[in-house]
Parts: sequence; structure tokens; C-alpha cells
Amino acid sequence: MNLHRLRTIIGIELRQRVRSVGWYVLLGIFAAILLGIMVLSLAAFSLWSGGNEWFFSLVIMLVLLLVLLVSPTLSGSAVNGDRDGATLAPVQVTLATTTEIVIGKFLAAWISGLAFLVVAVPFLIVSTFAGALNPGVIVSSLGILILEVGIVAAIGVGFSAVVARPIFSVASTYLVVAALTIGTLLAFGLGGAALRTPQVTVSRDVDWNAVPTGCDPGAPSPGAGCPTYDELECVESRSYGETPRFDRVWWLLAANPFVILADATPPTYRDGYPSDLFSQIAAGVRLAQIEPDPAPRYDACADPAGSAYDYPTTEEQLAGTAPSWFVGLLLQAVVAGGLLWWGISRTRTPAKRLPPGTRIA
Repeated sequence: MNLHRLRTIIGIELRQRVRSVGWYVLLGIFAAILLGIMVLSLAAFSLWSGGNEWFFSLVIMLVLLLVLLVSPTLSGSAVNGDRDGATLAPVQVTLATTTEIVIGKFLAAWISGLAFLVVAVPFLIVSTFAGALNPGVIVSSLGILILEVGIVAAIGVGFSAVVARPIFSVASTYLVVAALTIGTLLAFGLGGAALRTPQVTVSRDVDWNAVPTGCDPGAPSPGAGCPTYDELECVESRSYGETPRFDRVWWLLAANPFVILADATPPTYRDGYPSDLFSQIAAGVRLAQIEPDPAPRYDACADPAGSAYDYPTTEEQLAGTAPSWFVGLLLQAVVAGGLLWWGISRTRTPAKRLPPGTRIA
């Protein structure tokens, strides 16, 4: 692969995008949305401490969302669009190889997607200086975001080289993005609800049926004829039901771009509980790994006031759970790389077979 030819192809692709008025319109709309989110978030999060952490994670999540929505349109017609416009064949007869053409278009689409991140930089700087943020959160979240932009660009360019019509390649890219974002959530929810197991809940509490009407056993002076709390007999009850087994399907969320972004970011806790959006999402996925108790017990007689119960914090509950972001990122990279490889093989000339109606020159 020749770096000079690769750089030339990237330059041509980027110059075509820069000359497009619609490109600047998209960036302007994106900046306006971020400005509105910044104003509303700063006004809302000023009510409590830690709002800067939430604002930063919200901006990053919003950037990822918009990139997932826009990137397929920028990369999904990179190859077949040039074929329809009769500009691909002149490039193929030059010294540039098929691999250089497809990889160059992929890198150009990746750089174009990163332009949205560049627009978001001023807003990220505002959220960073709004308060003390963990540097690891900033570095890791931006790194994962850059990789996710590249993966979506690779999927779009791969489909554009495999599918003959631009509209179908763009739609195929959107379907893959929808499967990774919405599809994984649906599969996780439905799969966990379908894989139910029996659960027996044992509850122990005082016999409230033995309390006369109008009596309050917990009052300092229950009154004449009213028993105190200590005088009431404790009874045990059992309830039978089923509980979802999300611990068997949690891995479906590993390939979700938003889960990858949240899980790869170092968590921040305040008094043992998540203090930003990244930590909230990551904690939810990690808690899903824990197998539910088949026979939970609740004993209200042991501590009527509830003060002796030591409920574990979220940080304590997550002890022993494993991160999954690198597995999901590897799965996405395999899908994107496979589509690029397939696209290179379909674009290579001379072609043995082409879809009906495909324009050559």
C-alpha cells in the first residue's frame, strides 16, 4: 500500500465534502444542539454538586448519538456513489490499487465523522473547567468515541462497496447501527424475561392482624389494651414466583456503542453511588451479571426500625463483576473489518461478475 496514493485519495474525498454546503449545515445544526444542551444542563445541574460530570457525559453521549445518525449518510455511498457518478472507473485505471481506494475512502469518512467531535471541543472544555473531572474519564471517553466513529465509517464504506445502490447501502448501514444500539437492548430485555427461573421469597414480619383497630404498636404510649411491638408474635410467609435471568443475556449489551463508551470510562462514585451518566450505565450492565437470589429472605422482626440493615452500595455490589467493553469493541471491529474486506474483494478489477445494471464507466 502506497502512502502517497492513499493520501491523495483521502484528500480528494475530503475536498469533495468540504465543498458541499450541506456539510456545513450539518455541523451548524450540531453546534446549535450542543449549545442548547449546554445552557439547559448548566441551569439544571447547578441545583446540585457534580453537575459538571453529568454534563460532560451527556455531551459525549450526544456526540456519539449524532455521529451514529449522520455517519451512515457520509460513508454509505462512498464507493457505489462514485460508481453511479462514473468517477470510480477513472480512479481504478490509475496506479491506485483497490485496497488503497477503499481504505482511503474509509479513512476520509472517519476524518469527516471526527469533525463533529472537533465542533464539540469548546463545549467539552466548558464542562471540564466547570469543576474537577477525573482526567481518565476525559481521555478514555474521547478515545472510545474516536474508535466508534471509525467503526461506523468502516461499516458504511464496506456496505457501499458490496451493495450496488447507494440507497440500499445507506439503509443497510443504518440497520447494523440500529441492531447494535436498539437491537441489543431489545434482545437483552426480551431474553432476560424469557429465561425465567423459580424464586421463593421468605418474609418474616409481625402479625399485624392481631393488632386491634386504632392501636399503634410503634407509638411511645400505645394506649390501654394495645400491645407493644415487642409483644406481637412474628409470622413467616412465603411467596412463589419467577425472576428474570438477565445474568444469562447481559453479554448481548457488550456490543452496544453506548455501553462500550460507558463501560470503558473509569467510574466515578460519590458515597458509593454513581455520580455521572457513564457510571450509571456501566453499573446497570455490571449489576445484570449478578445471578439473582433464588430464595431471598426479609426479616422485619430482626430490626423494626430498619436501622440495622446494612444495604450494600452500588460500588460494593459491583465487586467481582467484569468489564465487557473490550469484547464488544473487538466484535464491532471484526464486523467492520469483515465488511471492508468483502468490499475490497467486490470492488477489485477486473470483476468476474457484477450486479445487473451496475455502471462501469
